[in-house]
Amino acid sequence: MNILISLLSTPAILLGLVAFVGLLAQKKGGVEILTGTFKTIIGFLVFSAGGSIITGALQKFNTLFQTGFNIQGVIASPEAATALAQKEFALVTSSTLILGFVMNLVFARITPFKNIFFTTGHSLFFACVLSLIFKAHGFDDVLAIVLGGTLLGFMSAFLPALCQPFMRKITGSDATAIGHFNMFGYALSGYIGKFFSKYESESTETIKFPKWLSFFKDFLMGVSVIMLVLFYVATFAAGETATKALAGSQHWLVFPLIQAFTFTAGMSILMTGVRMFLGEITAAFVSISEKFIPNSRPALDVPTVFPFAPTAVIVGFLSSYAAGLLAVFIMILFKFPIVIIPAAHICFFSGGTAAVFGNSTGGWRGAIAGSFVAGLLLAFLPVVLFPLYGQLGIQGSTFPNIDYNVTGILLDGILSIFK
Repeated sequence: MNILISLLSTPAILLGLVAFVGLLAQKKGGVEILTGTFKTIIGFLVFSAGGSIITGALQKFNTLFQTGFNIQGVIASPEAATALAQKEFALVTSSTLILGFVMNLVFARITPFKNIFFTTGHSLFFACVLSLIFKAHGFDDVLAIVLGGTLLGFMSAFLPALCQPFMRKITGSDATAIGHFNMFGYALSGYIGKFFSKYESESTETIKFPKWLSFFKDFLMGVSVIMLVLFYVATFAAGETATKALAGSQHWLVFPLIQAFTFTAGMSILMTGVRMFLGEITAAFVSISEKFIPNSRPALDVPTVFPFAPTAVIVGFLSSYAAGLLAVFIMILFKFPIVIIPAAHICFFSGGTAAVFGNSTGGWRGAIAGSFVAGLLLAFLPVVLFPLYGQLGIQGSTFPNIDYNVTGILLDGILSIFK
């Protein structure tokens, strides 16, 4: 059981196995099979390393920003909430994850939703959400696992289909799907972009900068400058003492400089990894699709769309983070029972992706509007289920993602009616 859970929680290995089977099906030679499999695994690990570097830098930014501007509340963190959920309901969450993966294959085979979900970290988070809701309504373990796993499998196949029209537009292909459980938000951002459809040609990637801002044409230069500004604003707001606590032996004024460039380096690494594994897995998946699940496609993590509109990613990060800060102000003003603080790394990956979708249909205006709405949903939706998790011992944390919360709120409402 442990080895199976470990494999299903390691997308690099899963994708490597897919590449291996696909290359075997193509009757490639031993060297080609080994090369394709290893390049897929290594590429995904490079991609994951870049994501980890970005997340680490943004978590430090979160700490500085909260301290500097004295923002008190709960940071919606799926990692922390999952750790607590697994401590309380380890068997149910793990079994739901495994059954969900199996049922995803079943639904991809028998329904029109031909998406096979490979972002297994997100699947684990979703398994925890479903398990907690079923347990909160008094279901025994077996029934919670069967219902939760079936629902997880269906959502894994169905939700990417909501985004597929926009994925075709973004990538120019139907070969891959998005696999990240904010898909209600990404599809909504694409539709919001359509309100600005007459400006579709004015993409974030074709913005004409004044000569003195021409360095923004180089994506990594633009990222560096924006992150330098954000880190120094947060550092000066937090002050010397708070920054030193994070910086360790590094000078407190050097620390934000290094973190901004570390973030940018992580972005460069992430993009390199995406290019490395995406071509391998797409080619291998064609053979698997033809033999086992006709017309199926892999649903992959969000940075796979970043290379198609990298400037939109930064625009979306800033827009969704601004929306999250506005939500904090509204929650404090109207005395919400809990204040959800926007997590910078969630806003970067989710808000950035929403902007890519909005940009595809409405140019830079769609990117800003779509990611702003996504940022509001990431902030307000977790408030609804926070008390339910608290009843089960999941204190001080919650799940921010839009799909978890939309599905969870609907499921909780339906179960409450029948209860």
